[in-house]
Amino acid sequence: MPIKKAIITDAGFASRFLPITKTIPKAMIPIGAKPVMQLCVEECVAAGIEEIIIVVAPNTKSKEIYEDYFHGKSENVKALLEKQGKMDRFTPVEEIQNFPKITIIEQDINLPYGNGSPIVSAKEYVKNEEAFAVLYSDDLILGPSDVKTLIDTYEANKSAKAVIAAQEMPEEVWNKYGMIALKENGTLSHIVEKPKTPDLSPSNLTSYGRYLLTPEVFDYLIPSNTGLDDELWTVDAITKLAEHGDVIISRSQGKWITTGDPKNYFLAQLEFVLAHTDYGDDIKKICDTIK
Repeated sequence: MPIKKAIITDAGFASRFLPITKTIPKAMIPIGAKPVMQLCVEECVAAGIEEIIIVVAPNTKSKEIYEDYFHGKSENVKALLEKQGKMDRFTPVEEIQNFPKITIIEQDINLPYGNGSPIVSAKEYVKNEEAFAVLYSDDLILGPSDVKTLIDTYEANKSAKAVIAAQEMPEEVWNKYGMIALKENGTLSHIVEKPKTPDLSPSNLTSYGRYLLTPEVFDYLIPSNTGLDDELWTVDAITKLAEHGDVIISRSQGKWITTGDPKNYFLAQLEFVLAHTDYGDDIKKICDTIK
């Protein structure tokens, strides 16, 4: 069976981005001219994914906003642009409307806090798949699609319980991320979350929000299996998978950047704009004038 489904999560409340996130979901904040979520969707499209389940925060406007963004026809905008002879400006909207199937669901309010809960909320959509991709919308990939790399790695390792993306990171940031410990055969042993000192990090490989999981993960990603801070953690379930088989480490062919806080969002915005827009050179000129 081809890998054809992906889950993208945006179910937190993004308190570090208040006040804007009291009105719109965090992954709707733009990078360049597109919201972060669209860039995640495009990464899935590049990998041949046919159905995407976006999991959003419950009891908010998020579901309505995403439904309108991905499914709204914008006929009033189209009519105006037709009248003005500017239909080229409507092309980006038509591109969104031609995306594969996108389903928007709210996270189950009965689940504990934690980054594993959005995945559990989407269980019914993926439980019969051979495997499925998971993307945290905080994380963006510049360059080749991580989802495609994960799928290609899985296709070459069909007995794997999961495949997780990894990127080498400098020592000064190891204390901010989950650092990968390897078994002798090079597969995952476990992940050390935010080691306080460099000597506590088992490697220079960082795990982030790109996974290819088999439905067996739901044997361990259950509400009663909360971990640190009484949260339901995806990496805890992945570590359990690693105890029962191989979890393959797939090194990113692109560059991982995070948008999870205002500082890193700005740095991600700057890096994306410099590399992927026709006004990157103008930004560079401005930066050169700043002292």
